Amino acid sequence: MAVVSMNGAGLRKRPLDIGTTGLGVAAMCVLAFLYVPIVTLIMFSFNSNSITRLPLESFTFDWYIKAFNNPDLMTALWNSLIVGSAAVVICLVIGIPTALALDRYDFPGKTVFRRLVILPITLPGLITGVSMLTFFREVDIQLSMWTVIVGHGTALTAIVVTNVFARLQRFDRRIEEASADLGATPWQTFRFVTLPNIKSAIIGSSLISFTLSFDEIPVTFFLTGRDNTLPMYIWSVIRRGITPEINAIGTVIVVVSIALILISVFMMYDENEKSGPVRK
Repeated sequence: MAVVSMNGAGLRKRPLDIGTTGLGVAAMCVLAFLYVPIVTLIMFSFNSNSITRLPLESFTFDWYIKAFNNPDLMTALWNSLIVGSAAVVICLVIGIPTALALDRYDFPGKTVFRRLVILPITLPGLITGVSMLTFFREVDIQLSMWTVIVGHGTALTAIVVTNVFARLQRFDRRIEEASADLGATPWQTFRFVTLPNIKSAIIGSSLISFTLSFDEIPVTFFLTGRDNTLPMYIWSVIRRGITPEINAIGTVIVVVSIALILISVFMMYDENEKSGPVRK
């Protein structure tokens, strides 16, 4: 096949790249498969019909008002915010020193340690949840919000480690040496030199960790006690059928998650543009 293009010399046939066109069509089909259900969810959240079905009726915000006036749903939402925030703190407290140790020091088994650090994020959530449930049972710890927080922190610490470590690889260590030459203590150098240079990786990985924790179900399912997080509440409700309230709160989650991920991606991209090449 060929297409005809016009140039100064007249008509010229340009061959049509069927492979590239087919790849583009396939990509569009994949994107549609992924995002059409999300668009449908958002669309029905504004539909006045109490039953999720076509045809659509009038536009309304009533389901959002009812969702935010639902005490059980709001309690679950608050629990998810607490769990996500606490899990991020755990990830930062463990992840930043780990990334610094991997970047600054050589020690026996360092390569194996790096592989073990990222293992929790590579394992299915089902395996992580069952493993931690077994551990908590063995040490006689009752399931509660705290066990969920520990589970999320354990599963997501690898995100902070990998992002901060990658940023440190692009960090010019001569700046720290100059700080030390000027009389700064190691803590002052870290606080005023190192930390500002890796803050985008810290903030970006924190946002991603919070988003993943907020949406987490497999680990939460095995570690939760009496208190529900929002994903667990939604899962328990939709077993009796999807309601417009769930569509509304689901839309809020989608919008917030996309916003957090975009912020983190742009921050890390901007920092990488400003930084130099990866240090050998």
